[in-house]
Amino acid sequence: MSGATQASSRAERVWQGAAVAGLAVFTIHALATGGGAPDALYDHWLYNALILLGLAACVYRACAVAAERTAWIVFSAGVGAWALGEIFYDFVYAGDPPFPSVADGFYLAFYPLCYVALFLLVRSRLAGLWRSLWLDGLMAALASATVGASVLVEMVLRTTDGSASVVVTNLAYPVGDVLLLSGIVGVLALTNWHLDRTWLLLGVGLAASVTADAIYLFQVANNAYTEGTVLDAVWPASLLLLCSASWQPPQRHAITLEGRPLLATPLVCGVLALGVFLYDYFHRLNVLAVVLAGATLLTVMARTWLTFREKGDLLKLMWTQAITDPLTGLGNRRRLVADLDKALRLGDAAEPRILAVFDLDGFKRYNDTFGHPAGDALLTRLAASLASVCEPVGTSYRLGGDEFCVLAAVHGEDAETFLDATARALADEGEAFTVTSSFGAVFLPEETVVPNEALRLADQRLYAQKRERAERGNPHEMLLQALYEREPDLRPHVQGVAAMACAVGRVLGLSGDELDELRLAARLHDVGKLAIPDAVLQKPGPLDVDEWAFMKEHTVIGERILSASPALLDVGRIVRATHERWDGGGYPDGASGLGIPLAARIIAVCDAYSAMTSARPYRAPVEPAAAVAELWRCAGTQFDPEVVAVFCAEAALLSAGDDWGGLRAAGAA
Repeated sequence: MSGATQASSRAERVWQGAAVAGLAVFTIHALATGGGAPDALYDHWLYNALILLGLAACVYRACAVAAERTAWIVFSAGVGAWALGEIFYDFVYAGDPPFPSVADGFYLAFYPLCYVALFLLVRSRLAGLWRSLWLDGLMAALASATVGASVLVEMVLRTTDGSASVVVTNLAYPVGDVLLLSGIVGVLALTNWHLDRTWLLLGVGLAASVTADAIYLFQVANNAYTEGTVLDAVWPASLLLLCSASWQPPQRHAITLEGRPLLATPLVCGVLALGVFLYDYFHRLNVLAVVLAGATLLTVMARTWLTFREKGDLLKLMWTQAITDPLTGLGNRRRLVADLDKALRLGDAAEPRILAVFDLDGFKRYNDTFGHPAGDALLTRLAASLASVCEPVGTSYRLGGDEFCVLAAVHGEDAETFLDATARALADEGEAFTVTSSFGAVFLPEETVVPNEALRLADQRLYAQKRERAERGNPHEMLLQALYEREPDLRPHVQGVAAMACAVGRVLGLSGDELDELRLAARLHDVGKLAIPDAVLQKPGPLDVDEWAFMKEHTVIGERILSASPALLDVGRIVRATHERWDGGGYPDGASGLGIPLAARIIAVCDAYSAMTSARPYRAPVEPAAAVAELWRCAGTQFDPEVVAVFCAEAALLSAGDDWGGLRAAGAA
C-alpha cells in the first residue's frame, strides 16, 4: 500500500470515528433533554461542527483524488451552501429567522448543485447505456417524483398558509428532496438495482433528509416543532451519510441488457402512475403530481415502443449472424437452404438458375504447411474473389471447411463461362503451394425442383469430378515435381506458358474439360525432357545433328510417359503435337494446319514467346515487343495465324515486360 493510500485510509478512519462520536453525543443529548430549553453548545456548536465535518470529507476527497474531482468539487459546493444556511440560521438569526430568509437561499442552493454532481458521477461511472436503459432511469425518477409530489407536496399545500413566497419556499424543500431522491432511484434503475456503496450511501442519506424535511414541515404547519429533539439529529446524520460516500472508491459499471428484467421497471412505474390518476379522480391532487404521473406514463409508453424496436433489431442481428459465415462473411448453409427454397417455390415455373458446389483441392496441404491462421486468410481471400464474380448474377456461400457454393441466375452458354470464372476465383498459387477447386453443378429447375435433391446431385457430381481429377492428377503432379527438381528454373517457364495458354484458350472458346486439358498439356509439355541428358539440355552452344535428333524425340517421350495413365491419354496427344508447324514442317509427325490439335497450336505460340523472352544458356532474352514481332513474322508458316492474333491482342493488354503473372494462378488451377 502506498504512502498516499495509507494516509487516506487513516484520515477516513479518523473522520468516521469523529462523525460517529459527535452524532452519538448529539443524539444522546437530544434524547436526554427531550426538546427542552435550547442548548447552544449542542444545538448550535456541535450541530454545525457535524455539518462542517461532512464538508471536510468532500473537500478532502476533491483535493486528494483526481478521479471524478469535478463531481466532488460541485458536491462540496452544495454541502458548503447547506453549511452556510445552518450558520446563518443559528448565528446570524439566532434560531429565529424570517421566512423566507437568506438561510433558505443557501439551503435551497444545495439541491441544484447536488443535481449537477450526481449527473457528473453518472456520466463517469455508467458506460454502455442503451437508450431504453436511460428511459428506465428517467421512468423510475419520474415515478418516485410522482409519489413524492402526491405525498409531500400535497401535505405542504394543505397545511401551509401565508404569502406566495412562504408557500413557494415551503414547496421548494419537498420538491427538491423528491427530485434529488428520484435521481438516485433512477441511477439504481440504470444499474439494475445494484447497490454500489456510493449510491447506497447517497440514497439512504437523501431518504433520511426527505423524511426529516417531511416531518419538520408537518410539525411547523401544526405548530408542533420543537428545537433540540431527535429530529434535529436526522439532518446531520443524513448529511454525514451523503458525505461518507466521498470515501468510497469509484466503481465503473458496464450497463448491458443481459440479465435485466426489462418489463419490471415499466410495469411498476406504470402501476404507480395509474394509481395516482385513480386517486386524483376521487380526491384532487396538486397539478405537479398529476403532471409527473402523466410524464411517467408517457415514458412507460416510449420505453415499451423502444423495447419492441430493440427486440426487432436484436432478432434481425441474430438472424443475420445465423445465416452468415463468421470467417468469410458469405452466406452459410442455412442461408443457402433458405434461398434454394425461395428460388424453387414456383416449381417448374421457377427462373432458370445454376447451383454449383465447390471443394478446394490442395487446401489441406496448405493448412498443414503454413498453419491455420494462414489458411483462414486464404479462405477469406478466395471468398472475396468468389463473391466479386457472383455478385452481378447470384449469391455465394461457404458451406463449411473448404467447401463453397454459388446460386446464380445463369443458364445456357453463359453457365460454362460463369463456372469457369468461379473456378478461377477459387484458385491460388505461390511458392510451394497450389490450391484449385473441383465442382459439381445442377441446372434448376430443369434437373430438379427439390432443394435437397439439388444439393445431393451437386455433391455427387463434385465428388465424381474430384475422383476423376485424383486419378489423373497425382501422376502429373509427381512428374512435374521430378522435372522441377531436375531443372528448378523450369517452374516459372511452365507456369507462364500455362497462364498464357489458358488466357488465349478462353478467348478462342475453350471451356470445361477442353480448357482443363489445355492447362494440363501446357504444364506438362516439357515432361519428355526428363529423358534428355543434361549435356544436351544445358549445352551453351548450338546442338549437332545427333543431339538435335535426340532433342526432337522429347515430345514423343512425353506422350509415352503420359500414356501410362489412361486419364492423361488425350493430354499426351496434345503434348506430342506441340512442336508441329502450321505449314507442316514440324516434328515428330509433320502435321499441318487444322490437323494439329488447337491446344497444341496454342501451346506452341505461348512456348515460343516464353522461350524468346527468357534467358537461355546459349543466348540472352529478347524484349517482349521483339518477341511479338517475331510471332507475327512466323504467323502462317510456323504458327496458326489466328492463335498469334489472339495472343498478341492479349499481350497488348498487359504492361511491357509483364510475365503474365496476374494469370498464373489461373494457369496452374
